Amino acid sequence: MVIAGRHGPPAQAGAEPGEGRFGLGTASALVVGSVIGTGVFALPSALAVFGPISLVAFVLVTIGAIALALTFRALAVRLPGAGGPYVYARDAFGEFAGFLIAWSYWITAWAGNAAIVVAWVGYVEVFWNTGHETGWSIAIALAGLLLPALVNLLGLRSFAAFQVVTTVLKFVPLLFMATVGLLFIDTANFGAFNASGTSWVGAISAAGAIALFSYLGIETASVAAARVRDPRRNVGRATVLGTLACAGVYILGTITVFGTVAHDDLVASTAPFTDSANAIFGGQWAGATVAVAAVVSGFGALVGWTLIVAEMPRAAARDGLFPASFARQSRAGVPAYGIVVSTLLAAGLTVVSYTSFEQVFTTVVLLSVLTSVVPYLLSAAAQLYWLRTDGRRPRARRLARDVTVSALALAFGFWALAGSGYPAVYYGTFCLLLGVPVYVWVKARRGVYGETPAVAR
Repeated sequence: MVIAGRHGPPAQAGAEPGEGRFGLGTASALVVGSVIGTGVFALPSALAVFGPISLVAFVLVTIGAIALALTFRALAVRLPGAGGPYVYARDAFGEFAGFLIAWSYWITAWAGNAAIVVAWVGYVEVFWNTGHETGWSIAIALAGLLLPALVNLLGLRSFAAFQVVTTVLKFVPLLFMATVGLLFIDTANFGAFNASGTSWVGAISAAGAIALFSYLGIETASVAAARVRDPRRNVGRATVLGTLACAGVYILGTITVFGTVAHDDLVASTAPFTDSANAIFGGQWAGATVAVAAVVSGFGALVGWTLIVAEMPRAAARDGLFPASFARQSRAGVPAYGIVVSTLLAAGLTVVSYTSFEQVFTTVVLLSVLTSVVPYLLSAAAQLYWLRTDGRRPRARRLARDVTVSALALAFGFWALAGSGYPAVYYGTFCLLLGVPVYVWVKARRGVYGETPAVAR
């Protein structure tokens, strides 16, 4: 649903009172802000277990992420409505496929918020609770989930301004580490190329699954398409530009950390970019500066994801495929019910993670990756389906290009699925199938049989 600005064109069908829109700049900031959370700031430590071979995985994941971004750009032109992957899957494969995407992505979003806040706590504890006492860590994490929810509940205008500011503040320090930091690399710090003790293929697959988490969010502009001006044009551009910007600082920044922090120290680090900055400049001031940037970055990402976590269920609820409460909007024009419920679920997972998991960040990351792969796979499949069945066939060269990109995105999804590991696949599949009773309940309450038309957005 899109509503025009005060001097813009008439509102599109389905627009609701109180809804605002943002342009290419904020849409790009939403992508960058959602992708660059605290995951990238914690990622080097998670990848260091595998050694520098994980950088090969990172490059392969980046190629796959760009293929996905290009696929989402094409999909956004075809279907610019709110919901992103949910809309694409429903239109191509029907209601049940659309529901599974909405359900899976909803789990990805709130579980991903739990992973982001766990990494965020690691950088907050550079300044406070430096002994990593579990009780205080949980308290900091809960504050990191509840405050972004309040920012979103205040309305879209506060969200847009906050997202742009935090994106700039987080991107500049990362860009510095990804450029100037390269001059301080010592190859002795890299350690064994494959430190995992497994085969090269196994190490690359496992590291790739973790690295994929750093790119979760490239689809956020399409999910929030109803709030973007001229979505056919701006959603695709924001997705591709945001992904390319993140890819550059991700790969180079991770190389800097690997080359400036000794391998064993990096494996044990809870704030690897802080340790890298301290190693480069000496003392503690540089690391503290990076830690501040990571704290701001994580908070900005949590603000963005707290909006996104409610957007896809909202789109599905308006089509009658999710409980109706998720479709409700507050006077500020935000899906308040979805925000509150999702925040509470993320808080519960965070508490369980700190009290039950030894490797908190990695465990929650792999669960998020598994549930995110399902929407990615079906989105790529939807694009391939349309390329095969659309009567308006493009020229052969363009068709070959589009099919290649979509097939690469599909293969990338299967590779990430395989690399997630058996525990993540088990728990992720279990969470995904928990949605089946919900689907039955929602369909039964509607009292309809078969497919129903989607609501125009």
